[in-house]
Amino acid sequence: MAATKNRPRRPFKRFLLFVLVAALLYFIGFIAAVHVTGLQDNAETADIIIVLGAGLREDGRPGPALTRRSRHGASLWHEGIAPLVLCTGGLSEYIPRTEAAACREILLGAGLPAGAILTEERSRSTEENAIYSKRILDDLGLSRVVLVSDAGHMLRARWLFHRYGLDAFASPVPTARIRDPRVFPYAVLREFVAFNWQLFKDLFGIPWTHVRGI
Repeated sequence: MAATKNRPRRPFKRFLLFVLVAALLYFIGFIAAVHVTGLQDNAETADIIIVLGAGLREDGRPGPALTRRSRHGASLWHEGIAPLVLCTGGLSEYIPRTEAAACREILLGAGLPAGAILTEERSRSTEENAIYSKRILDDLGLSRVVLVSDAGHMLRARWLFHRYGLDAFASPVPTARIRDPRVFPYAVLREFVAFNWQLFKDLFGIPWTHVRGI
């Protein structure tokens, strides 16, 4: 009698096991895709270099992510990859200036002339980085860009910029410049959430382009 009662549970257990295995394989595949994309530097001569914003400290100073991204963008400019650099990123809560303004400051300190630096100071997410950058570039008649961000961020960033009609070549910050070993695992988890939120949002036509933190 006990055996008969347990039988209906077996299909459910098998289904649950299947779901767990499928989810694990999906997560492993995502990690692999993030890792491979983050290793590929496809920078080519372009119209403009776009530096994706990152969080500032409470006093408005750039954090390590924005600093390394901005310096990498400056290096590409000095190499002659593009004549212009666009700094992106708007205001965060309780921060006295925009991410784009902090990026501009780093670029000026790296020897770029003011005339070579543009700023996009409205965005609060990677998707908005793409949306507002596209508007600026459309006004200038530009479309070919080199995208600068951290390796763990590049998969989603490049996807979104392509989605909004920009011919984007990836140039991730070299991993040697990232001193903290916790950065990549944190980035993968964050990107996994953000990537799947984007898929969910697109599937159901949710219009939000900004969710705090992603």
